[in-house]
Amino acid sequence: MNPENENDKMEILETVETPAKNITEPSTGERKRPKWLLPLIAAICAVVLVVAGIIGWNTYSGAKLAQAKETCATAADTVRNNANEYNALLNGDAADAAAVKAEQVKDSKTVESLGKELKAMAPEYEGCVAENAQGLDAATVKLNEQADWYGTHEKSLSKAVRAVIESKAAKRLETAKTNLTAKLDEASRLLADSDGKVADNATRDALSNAIDAANGLKDGNDPAKIDGARKTVEDAINGVNASVQAKTDADAQAAAAAAAAAQAQAQAQSAYSGVSSYSGGAYRRTEGSASGSNTYRGTTSGGTGSTSGSAPKPNLNGSYGCTEDCYVPPNNLIQH
Repeated sequence: MNPENENDKMEILETVETPAKNITEPSTGERKRPKWLLPLIAAICAVVLVVAGIIGWNTYSGAKLAQAKETCATAADTVRNNANEYNALLNGDAADAAAVKAEQVKDSKTVESLGKELKAMAPEYEGCVAENAQGLDAATVKLNEQADWYGTHEKSLSKAVRAVIESKAAKRLETAKTNLTAKLDEASRLLADSDGKVADNATRDALSNAIDAANGLKDGNDPAKIDGARKTVEDAINGVNASVQAKTDADAQAAAAAAAAAQAQAQAQSAYSGVSSYSGGAYRRTEGSASGSNTYRGTTSGGTGSTSGSAPKPNLNGSYGCTEDCYVPPNNLIQH
């Protein structure tokens, strides 16, 4: 056997036995813990827990406050938006509708309903003025109520305004139809009565056409078109009336001219006048003034002398007759 190999084996065995010995043998240098160490650790842990709790609570409170501020701000924005929409309606269409009178609408109750809506008192805005989460939460609740008020009343006010506008339109349509119907009745009577009484028959044709066109529109729903048709009929009526008046005036002038001509002819005939005279046994009438004059002149002879002179003028009044009192010269006869 090789002595060197044996020595090597012994060294290997020693290195193996040494760790096993260290493991099995107890350590004689171990230190004992102090009794006050555990309470100190517990106290430190308690302090840490308290501090952590405070920090956690503050963190939670801060987060809650921030959340409350954000929620309140959102509610405030909603109130402002709803209030702006309500006020825009109040100062715009609602103000225009408020000027409509009861007699201008078909249903007067719509005007009454609008009046009630306009008397509603809007809530007073306060905003998010609280400094803590609890106050902000309370403000948020109030702001939400105000937002609901504005939203609800904006809808009810819009409905009331729309009712007034629609009722006014219905009244206008009704009035337009009534006026057109009355004008058509007038036009129809005039068209019948004016036959042969107009200076220009084209005016009657225009009236007839206007009546036909209006009859096609009187049952429509556009008051503007109905009013336009009524205006056309009215203009045609005025045209016929003017033509009737023109013919009446022309006829009157013609009649006046005929009367004047007849009067002139009568005056010309009545201007005839003359003078009647009797001389030398003859009785004659001489043309002269319209009044005429009858002159009797004669010579009478007989017996022992003669007589000459003028006899009294008989009252002949332009005729040749004579009464029994007429002076009859000798040997001359006047027949009655």
